[in-house]
Amino acid sequence: MSNRTAAAALATCAVLLATTGCSSSFGGDKKTDQDTSSHQHLRVLIASSGDAETKAVKDAAAAYAKESGNTVTVDVAKDMNQQLAQSFAGHKPPDAFYVNSDQFANYAKGGSLYAYGDKVKDADDFSEQLRASFTYDGKLVCLPKDTSTLALAVNAGLWKKAGLTDKDYPTTWEQLKKVAGKLTGHGVTGLVTSSEYARLGVFMKEAGGWITDAEQTKMTADSAQNAQALSYVQSLLKSGSMKYANQVDTNWGGEALGKGKAAMTIEGNWLSGAMKADYPDVDYKVVPLPAGPAGQGTLAFSQCWGVATESAHRAAAVDLVEYLNSRAQQLKNADAFGVMPSRTSALADYTQQNPAAKAWVDGIAYAQGPVTVGGFDKVLGQFNTDLAGLGTADPKKILADLQRNGEQALAKGH
Repeated sequence: MSNRTAAAALATCAVLLATTGCSSSFGGDKKTDQDTSSHQHLRVLIASSGDAETKAVKDAAAAYAKESGNTVTVDVAKDMNQQLAQSFAGHKPPDAFYVNSDQFANYAKGGSLYAYGDKVKDADDFSEQLRASFTYDGKLVCLPKDTSTLALAVNAGLWKKAGLTDKDYPTTWEQLKKVAGKLTGHGVTGLVTSSEYARLGVFMKEAGGWITDAEQTKMTADSAQNAQALSYVQSLLKSGSMKYANQVDTNWGGEALGKGKAAMTIEGNWLSGAMKADYPDVDYKVVPLPAGPAGQGTLAFSQCWGVATESAHRAAAVDLVEYLNSRAQQLKNADAFGVMPSRTSALADYTQQNPAAKAWVDGIAYAQGPVTVGGFDKVLGQFNTDLAGLGTADPKKILADLQRNGEQALAKGH
Protein backbone atom coordinates (compact mmCIF):
# COMPACT_ATOMS: atom_id res chain seq x y z
CA MET A 1 0.00 0.00 0.00
CA SER A 2 2.74 2.45 0.85
CA ASN A 3 4.24 1.95 -2.59
CA ARG A 4 1.45 4.19 -3.90
CA THR A 5 3.59 7.18 -3.00
CA ALA A 6 7.08 5.79 -2.51
CA ALA A 7 9.49 7.52 -4.84
CA ALA A 8 10.89 5.05 -7.36
CA ALA A 9 14.37 5.16 -8.83
CA LEU A 10 13.82 2.86 -11.78
CA ALA A 11 14.80 3.31 -15.42
CA THR A 12 12.40 5.57 -17.30
CA CYS A 13 11.91 6.60 -20.88
CA ALA A 14 13.88 9.77 -20.26
CA VAL A 15 16.82 7.75 -19.02
CA LEU A 16 16.56 5.27 -21.87
CA LEU A 17 16.21 7.98 -24.52
CA ALA A 18 19.85 8.07 -25.52
CA THR A 19 20.14 4.35 -26.19
CA THR A 20 16.71 3.15 -27.24
CA GLY A 21 15.40 5.76 -29.63
CA CYS A 22 12.40 6.42 -27.41
CA SER A 23 9.95 8.92 -28.90
CA SER A 24 11.41 12.36 -28.38
CA SER A 25 8.49 14.47 -29.57
CA PHE A 26 6.03 15.90 -27.09
CA GLY A 27 2.28 16.17 -26.84
CA GLY A 28 1.21 14.76 -30.17
CA ASP A 29 3.54 16.53 -32.59
CA LYS A 30 4.78 13.10 -33.67
CA LYS A 31 2.73 11.71 -36.54
CA THR A 32 1.00 8.49 -35.59
CA ASP A 33 -1.19 6.37 -37.83
CA GLN A 34 -4.51 6.97 -36.13
CA ASP A 35 -7.11 4.23 -36.25
CA THR A 36 -10.42 5.85 -37.13
CA SER A 37 -12.46 2.67 -37.52
CA SER A 38 -15.63 2.42 -35.50
CA HIS A 39 -14.45 -0.62 -33.48
CA GLN A 40 -11.06 -0.23 -31.86
CA HIS A 41 -9.22 -2.36 -29.35
CA LEU A 42 -7.72 -0.41 -26.44
CA ARG A 43 -5.11 -1.67 -23.99
CA VAL A 44 -5.05 -0.24 -20.47
CA LEU A 45 -2.30 -0.72 -17.86
CA ILE A 46 -2.91 0.06 -14.19
CA ALA A 47 -1.03 -0.32 -10.91
CA SER A 48 -3.67 -1.63 -8.57
CA SER A 49 -3.89 -1.29 -4.80
CA GLY A 50 -5.79 -4.58 -4.65
CA ASP A 51 -8.69 -6.66 -5.94
CA ALA A 52 -11.27 -3.95 -5.28
CA GLU A 53 -9.47 -1.40 -7.48
CA THR A 54 -8.83 -3.95 -10.23
CA LYS A 55 -12.51 -4.95 -10.30
CA ALA A 56 -13.69 -1.32 -10.32
CA VAL A 57 -11.51 -0.40 -13.32
CA LYS A 58 -12.37 -3.59 -15.22
CA ASP A 59 -16.11 -3.10 -14.61
CA ALA A 60 -15.91 0.52 -15.81
CA ALA A 61 -13.92 -0.51 -18.90
CA ALA A 62 -16.53 -3.18 -19.70
CA ALA A 63 -19.33 -0.63 -19.35
CA TYR A 64 -17.46 1.75 -21.68
CA ALA A 65 -16.93 -1.05 -24.22
CA LYS A 66 -20.64 -1.85 -24.23
CA GLU A 67 -21.52 1.81 -24.73
CA SER A 68 -18.86 2.67 -27.34
CA GLY A 69 -18.51 -0.51 -29.37
CA ASN A 70 -14.75 -0.53 -28.72
CA THR A 71 -13.11 -3.38 -26.83
CA VAL A 72 -10.87 -2.78 -23.81
CA THR A 73 -8.28 -5.01 -22.13
CA VAL A 74 -7.17 -4.01 -18.63
CA ASP A 75 -3.85 -5.39 -17.37
CA VAL A 76 -2.43 -4.99 -13.87
CA ALA A 77 1.27 -4.12 -13.74
CA LYS A 78 3.62 -5.90 -11.36
CA ASP A 79 6.07 -2.97 -11.57
CA MET A 80 4.38 0.00 -13.20
CA ASN A 81 7.38 2.27 -13.70
CA GLN A 82 9.54 -0.49 -15.15
CA GLN A 83 6.84 -1.89 -17.44
CA LEU A 84 5.91 1.53 -18.79
CA ALA A 85 9.54 2.44 -19.43
CA GLN A 86 10.08 -0.80 -21.32
CA SER A 87 6.90 -0.37 -23.37
CA PHE A 88 7.90 3.18 -24.35
CA ALA A 89 11.40 2.02 -25.26
CA GLY A 90 9.99 -0.80 -27.39
CA HIS A 91 7.46 1.54 -29.07
CA LYS A 92 4.56 -0.68 -27.94
CA PRO A 93 2.95 1.26 -25.10
CA PRO A 94 -0.56 0.63 -23.76
CA ASP A 95 -3.10 3.16 -25.05
CA ALA A 96 -4.05 4.44 -21.58
CA PHE A 97 -2.31 3.94 -18.24
CA TYR A 98 -1.72 5.24 -14.73
CA VAL A 99 1.15 7.72 -14.41
CA ASN A 100 2.80 8.31 -11.03
CA SER A 101 3.51 11.94 -10.18
CA ASP A 102 7.17 11.14 -9.47
CA GLN A 103 7.63 9.78 -13.02
CA PHE A 104 5.34 12.20 -14.88
CA ALA A 105 7.99 14.76 -15.86
CA ASN A 106 10.36 12.03 -17.06
CA TYR A 107 7.71 10.65 -19.42
CA ALA A 108 6.57 14.09 -20.55
CA LYS A 109 10.12 15.23 -21.22
CA GLY A 110 10.78 12.04 -23.16
CA GLY A 111 7.77 12.70 -25.40
CA SER A 112 5.90 9.57 -24.35
CA LEU A 113 2.71 11.30 -23.16
CA TYR A 114 0.04 12.71 -25.46
CA ALA A 115 -1.15 16.07 -24.09
CA TYR A 116 -4.92 15.73 -24.20
CA GLY A 117 -5.87 18.15 -21.41
CA ASP A 118 -7.08 20.91 -23.72
CA LYS A 119 -9.47 18.43 -25.39
CA VAL A 120 -11.39 17.90 -22.14
CA LYS A 121 -14.13 20.53 -21.84
CA ASP A 122 -14.55 20.38 -18.06
CA ALA A 123 -10.87 20.13 -17.14
CA ASP A 124 -11.36 23.04 -14.71
CA ASP A 125 -13.44 20.70 -12.53
CA PHE A 126 -10.04 19.51 -11.27
CA SER A 127 -8.36 21.78 -8.73
CA GLU A 128 -5.62 24.13 -9.88
CA GLN A 129 -3.08 22.37 -7.66
CA LEU A 130 -3.86 18.95 -9.15
CA ARG A 131 -3.73 20.30 -12.70
CA ALA A 132 -0.36 21.92 -11.94
CA SER A 133 1.03 18.52 -10.93
CA PHE A 134 0.37 17.20 -14.43
CA THR A 135 1.27 20.25 -16.51
CA TYR A 136 4.46 20.27 -18.55
CA ASP A 137 5.77 23.09 -20.77
CA GLY A 138 2.55 24.99 -20.10
CA LYS A 139 0.32 22.15 -21.34
CA LEU A 140 -2.10 20.14 -19.20
CA VAL A 141 -0.87 16.72 -20.28
CA CYS A 142 -3.14 14.33 -18.37
CA LEU A 143 -5.99 14.46 -15.87
CA PRO A 144 -5.61 13.33 -12.24
CA LYS A 145 -7.64 10.19 -11.57
CA ASP A 146 -8.02 10.70 -7.82
CA THR A 147 -6.45 12.55 -4.92
CA SER A 148 -5.11 11.64 -1.50
CA THR A 149 -3.86 13.54 1.53
CA LEU A 150 -2.34 12.48 4.85
CA ALA A 151 -3.95 12.70 8.29
CA LEU A 152 -3.39 11.27 11.77
CA ALA A 153 -5.09 7.90 12.36
CA VAL A 154 -5.57 6.83 15.97
CA ASN A 155 -6.26 3.34 17.35
CA ALA A 156 -9.34 4.09 19.47
CA GLY A 157 -8.87 1.15 21.83
CA LEU A 158 -5.26 1.98 22.67
CA TRP A 159 -6.17 5.67 23.00
CA LYS A 160 -8.85 4.90 25.58
CA LYS A 161 -6.63 2.39 27.38
CA ALA A 162 -4.05 5.16 27.93
CA GLY A 163 -6.72 7.28 29.61
CA LEU A 164 -7.01 9.71 26.69
CA THR A 165 -10.25 11.24 25.39
CA ASP A 166 -11.41 13.13 22.29
CA LYS A 167 -10.13 16.32 23.93
CA ASP A 168 -6.59 14.93 23.80
CA TYR A 169 -6.27 14.66 20.01
CA PRO A 170 -3.05 16.62 19.38
CA THR A 171 -3.33 19.95 17.59
CA THR A 172 0.32 21.04 18.07
CA TRP A 173 3.74 19.39 17.84
CA GLU A 174 4.14 19.71 21.60
CA GLN A 175 0.86 17.87 22.19
CA LEU A 176 1.80 15.17 19.66
CA LYS A 177 5.06 14.57 21.52
CA LYS A 178 3.22 14.37 24.83
CA VAL A 179 0.53 11.87 23.73
CA ALA A 180 3.05 9.77 21.75
CA GLY A 181 5.04 9.37 24.96
CA LYS A 182 1.96 8.50 26.98
CA LEU A 183 0.89 5.86 24.43
CA THR A 184 4.28 4.14 24.27
CA GLY A 185 4.93 1.00 26.31
CA HIS A 186 3.89 -2.67 26.66
CA GLY A 187 4.66 -3.45 23.02
CA VAL A 188 2.95 -0.32 21.69
CA THR A 189 4.71 2.63 20.05
CA GLY A 190 2.95 5.99 20.17
CA LEU A 191 3.55 6.96 16.54
CA VAL A 192 4.61 4.62 13.71
CA THR A 193 5.00 5.71 10.12
CA SER A 194 7.09 5.01 7.04
CA SER A 195 10.55 6.56 6.85
CA GLU A 196 9.95 8.13 3.43
CA TYR A 197 9.66 11.85 2.67
CA ALA A 198 6.10 11.16 1.49
CA ARG A 199 5.17 10.86 5.18
CA LEU A 200 7.82 12.85 7.08
CA GLY A 201 7.47 15.72 4.60
CA VAL A 202 4.33 16.84 6.46
CA PHE A 203 6.57 18.16 9.24
CA MET A 204 8.61 20.19 6.73
CA LYS A 205 5.40 21.74 5.41
CA GLU A 206 4.11 22.43 8.94
CA ALA A 207 7.38 24.16 9.83
CA GLY A 208 7.00 26.46 6.82
CA GLY A 209 9.53 24.68 4.62
CA TRP A 210 9.57 22.40 1.59
CA ILE A 211 11.96 20.86 -0.91
CA THR A 212 11.55 23.42 -3.72
CA ASP A 213 9.86 26.76 -4.27
CA ALA A 214 6.28 26.81 -5.62
CA GLU A 215 7.46 26.98 -9.26
CA GLN A 216 9.85 24.04 -8.77
CA THR A 217 12.68 26.09 -10.25
CA LYS A 218 14.73 26.60 -7.07
CA MET A 219 15.77 24.26 -4.25
CA THR A 220 14.69 25.33 -0.75
CA ALA A 221 15.73 22.15 1.11
CA ASP A 222 18.63 23.60 3.10
CA SER A 223 16.49 25.88 5.28
CA ALA A 224 16.11 26.54 9.00
CA GLN A 225 12.43 25.50 8.76
CA ASN A 226 13.24 22.10 7.28
CA ALA A 227 16.03 21.59 9.84
CA GLN A 228 13.56 22.36 12.62
CA ALA A 229 11.13 19.78 11.17
CA LEU A 230 13.67 16.97 10.89
CA SER A 231 15.12 17.77 14.33
CA TYR A 232 11.61 17.46 15.80
CA VAL A 233 11.10 14.06 14.14
CA GLN A 234 14.54 13.00 15.37
CA SER A 235 13.61 13.93 18.93
CA LEU A 236 10.56 11.64 18.71
CA LEU A 237 12.67 8.81 17.30
CA LYS A 238 15.31 9.20 19.99
CA SER A 239 12.68 9.19 22.76
CA GLY A 240 11.30 5.87 21.48
CA SER A 241 7.78 7.26 21.18
CA MET A 242 8.07 7.15 17.38
CA LYS A 243 9.37 4.31 15.22
CA TYR A 244 9.44 3.51 11.54
CA ALA A 245 7.13 0.73 10.34
CA ASN A 246 9.98 -1.69 9.63
CA GLN A 247 11.27 -1.20 13.19
CA VAL A 248 8.08 -2.77 14.55
CA ASP A 249 8.15 -5.59 11.98
CA THR A 250 5.44 -4.15 9.70
CA ASN A 251 5.42 -2.94 6.10
CA TRP A 252 3.55 0.33 6.58
CA GLY A 253 1.73 2.46 9.11
CA GLY A 254 -1.68 0.92 8.42
CA GLU A 255 -0.43 -2.55 9.28
CA ALA A 256 1.14 -1.25 12.50
CA LEU A 257 -2.14 0.45 13.44
CA GLY A 258 -4.24 -2.61 12.58
CA LYS A 259 -1.99 -5.01 14.52
CA GLY A 260 -2.02 -2.79 17.61
CA LYS A 261 1.72 -2.10 17.41
CA ALA A 262 1.07 1.61 16.76
CA ALA A 263 -1.33 3.83 18.66
CA MET A 264 -1.09 6.46 15.90
CA THR A 265 0.08 6.61 12.30
CA ILE A 266 0.31 9.18 9.52
CA GLU A 267 -1.45 7.79 6.45
CA GLY A 268 -3.62 8.64 3.48
CA ASN A 269 -7.26 7.88 2.76
CA TRP A 270 -6.39 4.51 1.21
CA LEU A 271 -6.07 3.45 4.87
CA SER A 272 -9.87 3.16 5.09
CA GLY A 273 -10.04 0.45 2.41
CA ALA A 274 -7.10 -1.44 3.90
CA MET A 275 -8.49 -1.38 7.45
CA LYS A 276 -11.90 -2.53 6.22
CA ALA A 277 -10.31 -5.44 4.33
CA ASP A 278 -7.55 -6.50 6.75
CA TYR A 279 -8.56 -5.27 10.22
CA PRO A 280 -12.37 -4.87 10.17
CA ASP A 281 -12.63 -5.21 13.97
CA VAL A 282 -10.14 -2.46 14.79
CA ASP A 283 -11.83 0.78 15.81
CA TYR A 284 -9.90 3.85 14.70
CA LYS A 285 -10.43 7.59 14.26
CA VAL A 286 -8.91 9.93 11.68
CA VAL A 287 -8.10 13.48 12.79
CA PRO A 288 -6.17 16.37 11.19
CA LEU A 289 -2.40 16.34 11.55
CA PRO A 290 -1.27 18.62 14.39
CA ALA A 291 -0.12 22.06 13.29
CA GLY A 292 3.53 23.02 13.38
CA PRO A 293 5.25 26.38 13.88
CA ALA A 294 3.90 27.64 10.52
CA GLY A 295 0.41 26.16 10.88
CA GLN A 296 -1.38 23.18 9.39
CA GLY A 297 0.20 21.08 6.69
CA THR A 298 -0.22 17.83 4.81
CA LEU A 299 0.88 16.30 1.52
CA ALA A 300 -1.27 15.66 -1.55
CA PHE A 301 -0.77 12.75 -3.92
CA SER A 302 -2.26 11.80 -7.23
CA GLN A 303 -1.78 9.77 -10.37
CA CYS A 304 -3.05 10.76 -13.78
CA TRP A 305 -4.58 8.87 -16.67
CA GLY A 306 -1.89 8.97 -19.35
CA VAL A 307 -2.45 8.44 -23.07
CA ALA A 308 0.50 7.28 -25.18
CA THR A 309 1.83 9.57 -27.91
CA GLU A 310 2.52 6.43 -29.95
CA SER A 311 -0.96 4.98 -29.51
CA ALA A 312 -2.74 4.28 -32.80
CA HIS A 313 -6.02 4.93 -30.95
CA ARG A 314 -5.38 8.30 -29.30
CA ALA A 315 -8.85 9.78 -29.88
CA ALA A 316 -10.54 6.63 -28.59
CA ALA A 317 -8.10 6.43 -25.67
CA VAL A 318 -8.96 10.01 -24.64
CA ASP A 319 -12.66 9.10 -24.92
CA LEU A 320 -12.07 6.08 -22.66
CA VAL A 321 -10.12 8.14 -20.13
CA GLU A 322 -12.91 10.72 -19.97
CA TYR A 323 -15.35 7.90 -19.22
CA LEU A 324 -13.11 6.32 -16.57
CA ASN A 325 -12.51 9.74 -15.02
CA SER A 326 -16.12 10.91 -15.04
CA ARG A 327 -17.81 12.22 -11.90
CA ALA A 328 -20.01 9.11 -11.63
CA GLN A 329 -17.07 6.72 -12.01
CA GLN A 330 -14.93 8.60 -9.50
CA LEU A 331 -17.69 8.23 -6.90
CA LYS A 332 -17.96 4.51 -7.69
CA ASN A 333 -14.18 4.17 -7.25
CA ALA A 334 -14.33 6.05 -3.94
CA ASP A 335 -16.96 3.63 -2.70
CA ALA A 336 -15.11 0.57 -4.03
CA PHE A 337 -11.56 1.19 -2.81
CA GLY A 338 -11.40 4.34 -0.70
CA VAL A 339 -9.81 6.91 -3.01
CA MET A 340 -11.00 10.52 -2.94
CA PRO A 341 -12.33 12.02 -6.18
CA SER A 342 -10.07 14.49 -7.97
CA ARG A 343 -13.10 16.27 -9.44
CA THR A 344 -14.28 19.13 -7.25
CA SER A 345 -17.90 18.40 -8.16
CA ALA A 346 -17.59 14.78 -7.00
CA LEU A 347 -15.72 15.68 -3.82
CA ALA A 348 -18.79 17.37 -2.32
CA ASP A 349 -20.82 14.17 -2.68
CA TYR A 350 -17.93 12.08 -1.38
CA THR A 351 -17.67 14.20 1.77
CA GLN A 352 -21.38 13.81 2.45
CA GLN A 353 -21.20 10.03 1.97
CA ASN A 354 -17.97 9.61 3.97
CA PRO A 355 -18.06 11.82 7.09
CA ALA A 356 -15.23 9.77 8.67
CA ALA A 357 -12.93 11.03 5.88
CA LYS A 358 -13.41 14.70 6.81
CA ALA A 359 -9.79 15.23 7.96
CA TRP A 360 -8.44 13.93 4.63
CA VAL A 361 -10.87 16.04 2.59
CA ASP A 362 -10.21 19.19 4.64
CA GLY A 363 -6.47 18.65 4.13
CA ILE A 364 -6.82 19.36 0.41
CA ALA A 365 -7.09 23.07 1.25
CA TYR A 366 -3.61 23.24 2.82
CA ALA A 367 -1.80 20.33 1.16
CA GLN A 368 1.60 20.44 -0.51
CA GLY A 369 1.78 18.79 -3.94
CA PRO A 370 4.61 16.50 -5.02
CA VAL A 371 7.85 17.50 -6.71
CA THR A 372 7.39 16.73 -10.42
CA VAL A 373 10.69 17.58 -12.10
CA GLY A 374 12.36 15.29 -14.62
CA GLY A 375 15.08 13.17 -13.03
CA PHE A 376 14.05 14.14 -9.49
CA ASP A 377 12.93 10.63 -8.55
CA LYS A 378 16.56 9.66 -7.97
CA VAL A 379 17.06 12.69 -5.71
CA LEU A 380 14.02 11.71 -3.64
CA GLY A 381 15.17 8.11 -3.56
CA GLN A 382 18.43 9.21 -1.94
CA PHE A 383 16.52 11.50 0.44
CA ASN A 384 14.42 8.52 1.54
CA THR A 385 17.58 6.47 2.15
CA ASP A 386 18.96 9.30 4.31
CA LEU A 387 15.70 9.72 6.23
CA ALA A 388 15.77 6.03 7.16
CA GLY A 389 18.83 6.87 9.29
CA LEU A 390 17.43 10.12 10.75
CA GLY A 391 17.44 8.71 14.29
CA THR A 392 21.22 9.06 14.51
CA ALA A 393 22.13 11.28 11.51
CA ASP A 394 22.65 15.05 11.33
CA PRO A 395 19.43 16.62 9.96
CA LYS A 396 21.37 19.56 8.50
CA LYS A 397 23.68 17.26 6.56
CA ILE A 398 20.70 15.31 5.17
CA LEU A 399 19.19 18.59 3.96
CA ALA A 400 22.50 19.89 2.57
CA ASP A 401 22.85 16.69 0.52
CA LEU A 402 19.25 17.01 -0.68
CA GLN A 403 19.90 20.64 -1.64
CA ARG A 404 23.01 19.75 -3.64
CA ASN A 405 21.48 16.71 -5.38
CA GLY A 406 18.33 18.65 -6.14
CA GLU A 407 20.19 21.59 -7.65
CA GLN A 408 21.93 19.24 -10.06
CA ALA A 409 18.61 17.64 -11.05
CA LEU A 410 16.91 21.01 -11.52
CA ALA A 411 19.71 22.16 -13.79
CA LYS A 412 19.12 19.11 -16.00
CA GLY A 413 15.35 18.98 -15.61
CA HIS A 414 14.52 22.41 -17.02
